[in-house]
Amino acid sequence: MVKSKKQTAFKKLLRLISGSGILLAVTLLCAAVTSIASVLTTLYIGKTIDIVAGEGNVDFGGLAKALIILAVLYGLFSVFQWFVSVLANKLAYKTSMDLRLKLFSKLGRLPVSYFDSHRHGDIVSRFTNDADSVSDALSLTVTSLFPGLVTVLSALIIMLGLDVGITLVILLATPFCFIVAYLVARFSQKTFKRQQEAVGSLSAFVSEIVGNEKVVKALGYEEKSVGRFKEINAALYKAGKTAHFASAIVNPVTRFVDHTSYMLVGVIGGISAAAYGISAGTVSSFLIYSAQFSKPFNEMSSIMGNIQTAFAALDRIFELLGEEEETGDAPDASELGEVRGEIKFDNVGFSYDPARPLIEGLSLFAAPGNVIAIVGPTGAGKTTIVNLLMRFYETGGGRITVDGTDIRDIRRDALRSGFGMVLQDTWLFDGTVRENIMYGNPGASERELLTACENAQAHSFIKNLPDGYDAVITGGGENLSNGQKQLITIARVMLANPRMLILDEATSSIDTLTEIWVQRAFGKLMEGRTSFIIAHRLSTVVSADLILVLEGGRIVETGTHRELLRAKGFYSEIYRSQFEQL
Repeated sequence: MVKSKKQTAFKKLLRLISGSGILLAVTLLCAAVTSIASVLTTLYIGKTIDIVAGEGNVDFGGLAKALIILAVLYGLFSVFQWFVSVLANKLAYKTSMDLRLKLFSKLGRLPVSYFDSHRHGDIVSRFTNDADSVSDALSLTVTSLFPGLVTVLSALIIMLGLDVGITLVILLATPFCFIVAYLVARFSQKTFKRQQEAVGSLSAFVSEIVGNEKVVKALGYEEKSVGRFKEINAALYKAGKTAHFASAIVNPVTRFVDHTSYMLVGVIGGISAAAYGISAGTVSSFLIYSAQFSKPFNEMSSIMGNIQTAFAALDRIFELLGEEEETGDAPDASELGEVRGEIKFDNVGFSYDPARPLIEGLSLFAAPGNVIAIVGPTGAGKTTIVNLLMRFYETGGGRITVDGTDIRDIRRDALRSGFGMVLQDTWLFDGTVRENIMYGNPGASERELLTACENAQAHSFIKNLPDGYDAVITGGGENLSNGQKQLITIARVMLANPRMLILDEATSSIDTLTEIWVQRAFGKLMEGRTSFIIAHRLSTVVSADLILVLEGGRIVETGTHRELLRAKGFYSEIYRSQFEQL
């Protein structure tokens, strides 16, 4: 199973590298020239020794010729070795870049459910740690393993031409290197996979703690977080220690075999020189060839850990790339067209877990321009309704229509562009305030920008920032208050001027006085637009055309604010709990 996964990942990597076929071919050609030059250098070293070995028989012309050839070979080796280093790094980083691009492109095609069920830090780790591991191993493979293979083959050919007997002595040691490497690879692959998973867990945990440092400090969670970090870090230490201990066994064993082979070549070469007249230069060449022949195996054992880590990283990367994507739009899916804003839920059912139904038989109707408020306790299914409306999740039964068209027959991007969303969790990217607001409508004019900000009650605080609308937002808005960040996101939606609105706890981070002004701005914005308001604070929904009260995924009450208060049901109880207990 491990072997199959490894082969699959390797084949996928080869397909990825094939896009850089010319670069790879040139790199391998340079590596081959480097290896052949190195092997030929050894041969001419032996010839040079033979030229000067005999007393009074030095062929100075032949020596000069041999030295010139050696100089050329050393020059070729050095120049092409530099080319290999540069090109291999370029290939490795390009492959890493392509992997990251594929991963990032994949994220846009994954369903929201994937992000709801996977730790974000672990996802990020596949972009960073895993992609870097693949890049490092690829660079080492091109600069070490392929040149080593060429060295072994070319050295073998020359050694067989010099002396078959001594060559066989060197060859006998080779199977031991292969056997040790194979056994270690089988043993350590699972441990390297656990190591990469532990790295992902560590990244996820650190990301969570750093991103919520204020909450950590407010709750006094520092010591517990350190304790949890120690557990994860210890798991990474254990996995890494086991994996690298296994791979570290290879190098000492192969080097022992290498030194033994070197010693045997020296002994047998000396005997052959005395008994059969083999030249000193030939024996010297074999001694060097012995080291050259075993060097690739030693290098392979040295980078075994990197290669195993890379295979584990590849497994995680292609695991993400192989995740099931959002179902594609139907071939005949339409654009949204001119939006009136009529929205209908017809006997809709949905469940995150098939064993635990959340929404069953939900039906509602929103006429164009209606303001629909959805209230209820946590877990009642309020946000789920929005997720279904935006097709972040597909319905488990029934259907949802916009202007009479099933949303499954509308292109997702067209459907979503018809809605403006203001969420409880603000999202701001690193850039200026102007850029963040213009994200909703890049072609808007300066006047439209200012009007949107004034309506969102954001203009007054923005103009007081050090650089006004050109003030730079960093770290997702860490230099702004929660209320200011929320106002910017509200201004962004106002500038986009959509036909339908979704406000999910949109004023949760704004003080009461500012909320009054923002509600007036929303009232102006919602005129003629179908709007869904999800709220815990009932003060934000009293003017809604229709209020839906959810409990356990079912609509238990409907009506206006006054009607629901007169009914003295669940809504009335929630209202009193918020306003009449003081």
